[in-house]
Amino acid sequence: MPKITYILPDGLETVLDAEPGTSVMRTAVSNGVPGIVAECGGSAMCATCHVYVETEEPEALPAVSDVEDEMLDCTASERCANSRLSCQLQVLEDITVRLPETQI
Repeated sequence: MPKITYILPDGLETVLDAEPGTSVMRTAVSNGVPGIVAECGGSAMCATCHVYVETEEPEALPAVSDVEDEMLDCTASERCANSRLSCQLQVLEDITVRLPETQI
């Protein structure tokens, strides 16, 4: 079972087992991880599930869609090269994400 490591802004880490194919956002919300608001429920319409993906190989992630790219321009915290909407990241292998200071 893949693992997701969530790193909160204060450095606290939470590691969860994730069902393959489930989103990083859904796993966080289902397990009470603070910092993922997910107002739109995973429709890529609010940018309140913004995360920074910690990876050495960003090209291994699915490409950012036009809709996700537009929403990433609306994040409350700074958009960076490794910014993604966690609702758009399906878990297929272990992944580590850092949560921003704020979502709203």
